[in-house]
Amino acid sequence: MRTSARSGTFMAVASMTCVQLGLAASVGLFDEIGPEGAAWLRLTWAGVLVLVLVRPRRSDFTRRGLVAGVALGVVTAGVTMLFMAAVDRLPLGTASALEFLGPLGVAVARSRGGRLLLWPLLAGVGVLLLTEPWRGAVDPVGVAFALGAAVCWAAYILLTQAVGDELSGLHGLAVSLPVAGIVATLVAGPGTWPSLTWQVALVGIGLAFLLPVVPFSLEMLALRRLTTAAFGTLMSLEPAIALVVGLLLLHQAPGLWPVVGIGFVVAAGIGAERTGARAHAAAGVPAAAPGVPATLER
Repeated sequence: MRTSARSGTFMAVASMTCVQLGLAASVGLFDEIGPEGAAWLRLTWAGVLVLVLVRPRRSDFTRRGLVAGVALGVVTAGVTMLFMAAVDRLPLGTASALEFLGPLGVAVARSRGGRLLLWPLLAGVGVLLLTEPWRGAVDPVGVAFALGAAVCWAAYILLTQAVGDELSGLHGLAVSLPVAGIVATLVAGPGTWPSLTWQVALVGIGLAFLLPVVPFSLEMLALRRLTTAAFGTLMSLEPAIALVVGLLLLHQAPGLWPVVGIGFVVAAGIGAERTGARAHAAAGVPAAAPGVPATLER
């Protein structure tokens, strides 16, 4: 059980690191094609790349898995585009902390209470210190975008586990990422095309690997090993990672309370890693056979 939780935790942390590096790298595209354009470019390339890499066939999918994959694609587009709009208005660490309210909500809802509820609550205190809402210096529109991303991220966690349980390998991404690319194209594509250059398009390929192809693949694999409560709590590490990436790459220096908040979320992440293995992962059996309804483990 501990081995399963540890490997799932490693995948989740690697995913969060890729996400924050990808977001920091995407900030440079804002002047070229705007935040929505940057999200569209990454998602569109990601959809193309995953189709080439996975090469799915219709026989690879159950009806339930296909429907869940399409729904996952819609919320993937939502969380990506809303968060990019938030990052355009807020510091990376603040936007990530607000977005974490989605995973935190999943962690609290899925926790059985008692000691397991301690980790999401500890993470919540850490996020509060990271965001410092008492300073009142945040952009309300940016906050609204980040909260919208939080709702989409909560749905993303639940749907990613359902898709991962239903479909083998990375076939779920072969549905969700192309759908996300189509949704992003409908929303942001027409406004981005006039500003798009070949150089920017080629940069988008590299960014698509960094975010979302690699991290979303890792998250799907991690959610086969971790409960949604543990995974949601582990996501508390993302604001801390964002704070470090923002400092090193974007020169966004944190104050004292955000640094203290990092300690809280790291402690919560360690606690989730120690108690978050899924029962089927510990037993070494598949989560669900093809055609069998998948259930979300608590």
